[in-house]
Amino acid sequence: MSESLSDVLALPDWGMGFSEKLIIAGPCSAESPQQLMETAAGLEGSGHQVLRAGIWKPRTRPGSFEGVGDIGLPWLRQAGNKSNCLVTTEVANPRHLNLALEAGVDIIWIGARTTVNPFAVQELADTLSGIDIPVLVKNPVNPDLNLWIGALERLHHAGLKRIGAIHRGFSTYGDTEYRNRPNWDLPLELKRRFPQLPLICDPSHICGRRDTLQYVAQKSMDLNFDGLMLEVHSDPDKALSDAQQQITPRGFKELLSDLVIRRTGKGEQLVESSLNEMRGRIDQMDRQILALLASRMEVVRDIGDFKRLHDITIYQADRWDKVRQDRLALGKAMGLSKSFLEQHCNNVLKESIRHQTRVMNESVEKYLKP
Repeated sequence: MSESLSDVLALPDWGMGFSEKLIIAGPCSAESPQQLMETAAGLEGSGHQVLRAGIWKPRTRPGSFEGVGDIGLPWLRQAGNKSNCLVTTEVANPRHLNLALEAGVDIIWIGARTTVNPFAVQELADTLSGIDIPVLVKNPVNPDLNLWIGALERLHHAGLKRIGAIHRGFSTYGDTEYRNRPNWDLPLELKRRFPQLPLICDPSHICGRRDTLQYVAQKSMDLNFDGLMLEVHSDPDKALSDAQQQITPRGFKELLSDLVIRRTGKGEQLVESSLNEMRGRIDQMDRQILALLASRMEVVRDIGDFKRLHDITIYQADRWDKVRQDRLALGKAMGLSKSFLEQHCNNVLKESIRHQTRVMNESVEKYLKP
């Protein structure tokens, strides 16, 4: 990504009166003028700045409610005017975009099913060229950080400056705790690379149900996300789409009131001094860990040399299974998570195989990738 994209304006600089956190709320789908007005009225005083509603709904299979279409745009605009807040909706193609712009939509977002298609994103970027409007980009349905970054790049190359990202989780197969697995490491890596890029969390699509919304919303705040997008419906149980993940305006207000917004601690001398002392201990431990791993690989290479002399295969499934089970049990007893331990074991195995492969094929080492 070009260096200039790192200079995109952060939320307070968007010139739209946003507070420290951007809060977007509203129904999954616009269903009727009355539904939007009732929801907007219920949200008054909650602290949200933007009313959302889907006008066109991409569904997995035909026959599901796919949105009311163009007629819903004036409903959304009127509800926003009535409640004195900005409005936003999803667009998937240039026709949607042009209609949304004509209707006076303040912010648009590009959905996960569109982000995954570079051709579709490029068409939207070309249509947006020369238009100054905030655009939020949801992560693609699959966990591909470069694809997400690529969509942001296309918009930036088209001249857009007010760009943000929405984390809505990633598709999984089968029954899981989440509708879309959060894979927090991906949005955090996006934020690490582009710290000025606004990053919004969409707990509704991550959770897929109401009872875990508070936890995911709080975790996103603990990770210093820049805002939230939540689905709020005046009567969620009767919603025509995604009823299980929508909450009432009252439930939304309760969620926000229970939310704890953490400080970064930057600029606070006592806080920074204490953190730096503890971080220094972490730095020292990390160096010790790396030194131990390097020493481990020296022994791995000795084993590889022994195997080469005796024509023994590198991978020994029974030995590795015993090592893996032992380390998982040991790490679990020390309070480490199973997912972390499994990833660590897999990385150690791959690195060990890489070292032994070099040793056992020294004559062709120059052909091997590092």
